[in-house]
Amino acid sequence: MRSVNPVVFSQDDWDVYSFHINSTVTSRYATTVITSRVANRMDESKEIEFHVRIPKNAFISKFQMFIDGQVYDGVVKAKEQAQQQYTEAVSRGESAGLVSSVGRTLEEFKTSVTVAAHKKVTFELTYEELMKRTHGKYELQIHARPMQPVRDFKVDVYIHEEAGINFIDVKGGLSTKALANAITKTHVNKQAWVYFYPTVDQQTMCDNCGEQGMNGDLVIVYDVNRNNGLGDIKKSAGYFVHHFAPSNLPRISKNVVFVIDKSGSMQGRKIEQTRIALIHILNDLAEDDHFGLITFDGNIFPWKLELVQSNSKNVESAKNFARNIQAGGYTDINQALLQGANMLNTHDREGSASILILLTDGQPTKGVTNLEKIQSNVREAVAGKFPVYCLGFGFDVDFEFLKKMSLQNNGVARRIYVDSDADLQLKGFYEEVATPLLTDVTMIYVGGTNLTQTNFSQYYNGSEIVVAGQITDNDTETFTPQVVAISVMFDLRYLSAVIFVSDDLIQRVWAYLTVKQLLDKELQLSGPEKEQVKKEALSLSLKYSFVTPLTSMVVTKPLGETIHVLHKPKESEAPQRGKPPGRQSISRHRGTSTRHRSDNVGEQHKQRQCKTSTPLLHRFLLKAENQTVPLCFDVSGALSLKLLHHPSRELFVNGELDSVANGGFKRIFIHFKTNQHFEIDTKGVTVRDGQTETHHTGQDLVTAGSVTMIMRNNEIDIAAGDMRLVILVHKKSSIKFLWPVLRQHPSANNTDGLLGDGNANDYSIASPLMMNCWLTSADSALQRPLADFIVPQL
Repeated sequence: MRSVNPVVFSQDDWDVYSFHINSTVTSRYATTVITSRVANRMDESKEIEFHVRIPKNAFISKFQMFIDGQVYDGVVKAKEQAQQQYTEAVSRGESAGLVSSVGRTLEEFKTSVTVAAHKKVTFELTYEELMKRTHGKYELQIHARPMQPVRDFKVDVYIHEEAGINFIDVKGGLSTKALANAITKTHVNKQAWVYFYPTVDQQTMCDNCGEQGMNGDLVIVYDVNRNNGLGDIKKSAGYFVHHFAPSNLPRISKNVVFVIDKSGSMQGRKIEQTRIALIHILNDLAEDDHFGLITFDGNIFPWKLELVQSNSKNVESAKNFARNIQAGGYTDINQALLQGANMLNTHDREGSASILILLTDGQPTKGVTNLEKIQSNVREAVAGKFPVYCLGFGFDVDFEFLKKMSLQNNGVARRIYVDSDADLQLKGFYEEVATPLLTDVTMIYVGGTNLTQTNFSQYYNGSEIVVAGQITDNDTETFTPQVVAISVMFDLRYLSAVIFVSDDLIQRVWAYLTVKQLLDKELQLSGPEKEQVKKEALSLSLKYSFVTPLTSMVVTKPLGETIHVLHKPKESEAPQRGKPPGRQSISRHRGTSTRHRSDNVGEQHKQRQCKTSTPLLHRFLLKAENQTVPLCFDVSGALSLKLLHHPSRELFVNGELDSVANGGFKRIFIHFKTNQHFEIDTKGVTVRDGQTETHHTGQDLVTAGSVTMIMRNNEIDIAAGDMRLVILVHKKSSIKFLWPVLRQHPSANNTDGLLGDGNANDYSIASPLMMNCWLTSADSALQRPLADFIVPQL
């Protein structure tokens, strides 16, 4: 996966003369401060940009800018209170959402400020995170991308764990080649230090380094000593945090059912990687485990009707079944999960632990398709007896649906990214839950209150249970922790714990964990209960200045400059991805407003910067890589345009522009194979399947051959093979028009058309906004004559 890099200005314009990252970890809670000092070397004012990437699991808690002796603080507010400033920024065409998902584990924070000639600015960002233990270790990810080699570049990491540090290592792209010599690591009992001080020359020598300096990760990996009892408890100022992770326990035999989506959207690379991962996972099953395997599209295909022991004969038979999984058809998630739950319910072995794992890449299109009904059915079938883990493959899944269903059934949801290592991602998740050591874990704290989650269905080897809370009246004499759980055939009770006196961060650990769990709880509730939980999460977020999905940070600036408003993205949002050279994404644009910027855009476009807040033509927006201000071009007249042509799949999508100023498409036609044709307008869909013609309006599920359409309010979702297209219905001056968004590009590379010319995962057009663009000709923007995209007939 390549990173999307920002516009990088010449060092003659401005100079990052110091870039420091300082991370302090206490009780697995990391507080990281990024400080960037920049000087404007020019004889005129310049806009200085600050771009950094932080872990998705972290909460930003502080941001400051220091300019000319003045301090400008970021202020955390309830999102609704900041909404007016956010809306005003959007209406001016400015980038108001300043945090965006980047790749699998990172979010990008960016802002900018104008600095006078020969003056300096200091940016300082603080974020906090509770590290999660997986595979027997913690990982602190630090991403460094100062956008140019820096004379004074330092990363300082300090770790203090009262339980003692068992081991510490340094990994990541910034720890290889010449950069390895810039790392110093020291470990003494309870403390460890990692220093990373690369020279200017070394900063250009890693895999992703170059003239623009470093761009990569430094990953600090460590674990603490374990006493294999109740664990260790840290307390401070009336708060405590308890880490529980025994490892000297016998493994519990498990019952596991794999429910695998093999619908049409899984065709190609996805199903191939699923087969590979499934075969590896089957090989890793312990002989005393029992397992089942179900594949599904619009129908259910169990390998066996009941669970069987994972002896060599059964495993080999299941592997042969996995090797022959072929994708095609619709998606009946409801029936597949109910059958998987039934298999586990009828195979209740004493002293074992049951697990249900779902892998899907789409949304239900057959059987029960109402998401809330599916969740209700699954919750009733599972009845709290075992966890349900949902793996969402790619970004066509409704991730919030999967997350809610997992949380309702004591599990978690995980996104599997469509990439070359998807099979390793699947296998890695399975390894996290492959070895149950305890079931029905209950954490009890006599003399404790305001506790985070205390009941856990299962505890797995290599993981950790963390509970935080308050000690009633700060009375440690009456504070008594204990853990009750089931191990193999025996009930266990842990009574003794090591209690350490820690620093004031324990209160922030409690707040962080409480907010995270309240946000998960809020997702599962509705009505007054949902609002109450949301209110509690918001109150804590504001008290501790956490930027969460319920809060925003208003970034204040010197008088006269735009105020930026920072929102935290949801996991359901697609991350930014690098685009191959020469490829762009095209989206609908509803006009622009402009202001002067010193962006490094070609002079020919600067000459054509126009104010287009009242455009008269159909305007297309084209977002090019490494360009903060996108290009735009006009197309006039009711032309018929080639949107997506895919000859090898016999798929052709064309659109007819309407005659309304700044409108969109009047009709969109989809032709699949030789006898399936779809005509879509603002009133509905006409389907011609062979000699049969049908008309559909309202919220219907429309199918013809292997093409599926789901009609919703102002949106039509279309699946044809591994192509996903959404047609949005917009309204302007009481006139409706259509606009297409390609959500999943076909896997083959012989596509053509306005949508096929690039990666068009652009969701902003669902609520069209005013924004800046550089107006140019269609031929220049597309790098091909517009005539190449005109079709003689629809």
